[in-house]
Amino acid sequence: MTDKIDIIVVGGGPGGYVAALRAAQLGAKVALVEKENLGGVCLNWGCIPTKALIKTAEVFGLAKNGDEFGVIIDKPRVDWAKAQVRKQKIVGQLVGGVGMLLNRAQVQVIKGTGRLVSPTVVQVTDANGQTQRLEAPKIILATGSSPVNLPIPGIDDPNVLDSTSALALESLPKSMLIIGGGVIGAEFASLFNMLGVEVTVVEMLDRLLQLLDSSIGDAMKWIFDSRRIKSYLKSKVTKIESGKKELTVIVESPEGEKKIQVEKVLSAVGRRPNLANLGLDEIGVKYDRGGVKVDEMMCTNVPSIYAIGDVVGGIMLAHLASRHGEVAAENIMGHRMLMNNRAVPSCIFTLPEAASVGLSEAEAQKQGYRVRVGTFPLNSNGKALIEGESEGFVKVVADEKYGEVLGVHIVGPHASDLILEPTLGITLENTVTEFIAAIHPHPTLGEAIAEALLAVEGRAIHLLR
Repeated sequence: MTDKIDIIVVGGGPGGYVAALRAAQLGAKVALVEKENLGGVCLNWGCIPTKALIKTAEVFGLAKNGDEFGVIIDKPRVDWAKAQVRKQKIVGQLVGGVGMLLNRAQVQVIKGTGRLVSPTVVQVTDANGQTQRLEAPKIILATGSSPVNLPIPGIDDPNVLDSTSALALESLPKSMLIIGGGVIGAEFASLFNMLGVEVTVVEMLDRLLQLLDSSIGDAMKWIFDSRRIKSYLKSKVTKIESGKKELTVIVESPEGEKKIQVEKVLSAVGRRPNLANLGLDEIGVKYDRGGVKVDEMMCTNVPSIYAIGDVVGGIMLAHLASRHGEVAAENIMGHRMLMNNRAVPSCIFTLPEAASVGLSEAEAQKQGYRVRVGTFPLNSNGKALIEGESEGFVKVVADEKYGEVLGVHIVGPHASDLILEPTLGITLENTVTEFIAAIHPHPTLGEAIAEALLAVEGRAIHLLR
């Protein structure tokens, strides 16, 4: 046993390390158990490295189209190795920063894999098989998630990648087929396409980005088509055959069977909570395939055990995991706080970006709202034209009866930044009228939000009637 501990956090990702830091701020003595790198998947193999490489692709795209801005750049090329070095430098800096924060907060970081052996005890096994037992009155599970493995013949071929190995490629392939048209698949499709890879996307459902408002999925399909990204919807990969230089991917589509030859295949069909070997059954913690069951305080059915982030299932986003961590820490330390999932923003770092918060139009109608919708195209926004990125729109979904804004959906440059205003407004239950009362500076992309809100009432200023 170590010195007295108030809270044990199992998992050092964006949920776990934030929970540890907040608990330490509130006066707790915290031990954080992490088997790999601090920052978890998001910081090391997900959010941050992906976006670093997407920035490389964005800069390359601007260089290729420099003449449109009056800047002549002869034959720009991608130095993939240098892009990888930059990516790793950013990751290293941020991981080191998390370590410094935990050290300064006097959080004890323990390397190893944690397993519950009682409601107050975690057994930690390190890489050498050595074990130690940690005891604390409260435990937070933050073990994250892992990629889903599809039972497709040939999926084990070394040229079939997951998101982690795709980020670590030593060189760019000439062609790639991506299984899955969700957030991960769409981001990688944009990244590799912009860098000159011939990309094909296969999606089982009837549109891309199925979990977001249909307008976003439809717009992304149009953008993919315009950029020569082939998208097969209502289709599935049934087999992957190995070859000397290429893989042959058998795709079952509405038009019949297709054989597509590519250098690499990327499986990007989603993630599942890391539930195995946690000791949940022995302790009696309730869970199912979707994740650990928690209440609004992030507490499980066992009062001493809390769970946060991807391990509870549902929306798997780093910023939501961090919020879970704050809520769990606050409640453990006696500051009652309930989790509010009303306005959880989703950001898709495609080129251009997409973002969404609140209800989609279909979700609002399903919940019984009579909705009014306002849409404003970015090709009528001055800043978008200046940026040379006028593909996209802002869509507002509002309640007809009271005018409350229920959801906002954006496709366009800096959508991940633009979604902050709607997130705050929906959190505060603002109406269309209240949103419109805020003066939006000119010339900015944010003016498109104001125009879409005005369009709900049929009075957008810069839109032909």
